[in-house]
Formats: sequence, structure tokens, C-alpha cells
Amino acid sequence: IIINSLGNALTVSLNLGSALWTASAVNMAHLFHMNLGNILLLEGVAVVLVNAALLREFDWHRMLGNFIFMVPFSYLVSGIAQALTIFHIQQLSLVPSVILDVIGVMMIGCGISIYQRINLILHPNDDLMQIIRFKYLHGNAVLASLAAFITPITIIIICVLLQHHIWAVNIGTVVALLFQGAFIAFSDRYVFKKLKHQRL
Repeated sequence: IIINSLGNALTVSLNLGSALWTASAVNMAHLFHMNLGNILLLEGVAVVLVNAALLREFDWHRMLGNFIFMVPFSYLVSGIAQALTIFHIQQLSLVPSVILDVIGVMMIGCGISIYQRINLILHPNDDLMQIIRFKYLHGNAVLASLAAFITPITIIIICVLLQHHIWAVNIGTVVALLFQGAFIAFSDRYVFKKLKHQRL
């Protein structure tokens, strides 16, 4: 949770593009004038329900795990993003900012890989990707990431149409869209290599 939260918070603080779910939450936070942590929590609740629909059952153990993960994660991202402003990282020049932003996206992929393989508790967004990956796409992490990103992309487009402004979408978002699945697959192979997918 810490690795993923820090990666997300880093991309939010730099404002050079967050992972797509986080970017959609940032845009909704601006649209509804709400705290980012609250929006991340509400977005997660909606995804829990979508996951239940995809699985065609209410798996209460799985849903409880989603909530146990989601609540601290939502407020960690918001809190760490605010704390990082102390270091004035938004004032870095473009090249180190882009490098840090990409590192943030890589940290997100690494975090997702670790806790998807443990598969004890998952963030509902990552559970969605895992459901799509193993139930519909034969384990393909890249295609599953792209499929799971359709919803946050749609949210971002709607927010932009309503408020004529876009937040948290930039270079890092493109990197997340194109490579987050690859970062997850890479981490599956090289980070804690003995840790295998279980309880699928």
C-alpha cells in the first residue's frame, strides 16, 4: 500500500500526469470541489460494485478486503501528496520532474504486482484489472490494464467537457496508459520472483 500510495502521491504532486484512475479522481475532486481522499474512496466503492457484477456474485470476503485496502490508501495518497509540497518538487525543471513522474508510475506498477500476487486484499481498481486479466484475457497484464483504463478515461473526458479544464493528465498519464501493464508484468518476473499469483 505504501509503495503504491507514494507513487500515486508523487505523480499528483508533480502534476505531470498521474495514473489514469488517480487522474480521474483529481478531475472529479476539482469538478465537485471535494477532498481527493473522499473522491478516491467514492470511486473505489463504485468499482467494488462493478467487480461484483463482473464476478456475478457478492463475494463479501473479497469486498471487505477491497475496503480494508481502499480506506487507508485513499487518504495516504491525499496526505502524502500534500506533504510532498514541502519539498517544492513542483518547482523542479522539466527533465527531473518527468523522471520522477515516471518513477512514480513505475512504483504504482510495482506495488500492484506485489499485492496482486499475494491476493489477500486488493484495491478495487486493481481487483478489476485482475478480474479482467484472469477471467477474460488469459492472464495478459498489458491488455487487462488497457481494458480497465476505459472507465477512468471516460470520467476524465466527461469532467473536461463539463469544466473545460484538465488536471493530472500529462506525460505520466501517457506512460501509465502505455506501459503500466508492462511495469506490472516486469515486476511479476523480477520483484520478489518467488511470489506467485494465488487464490485466483
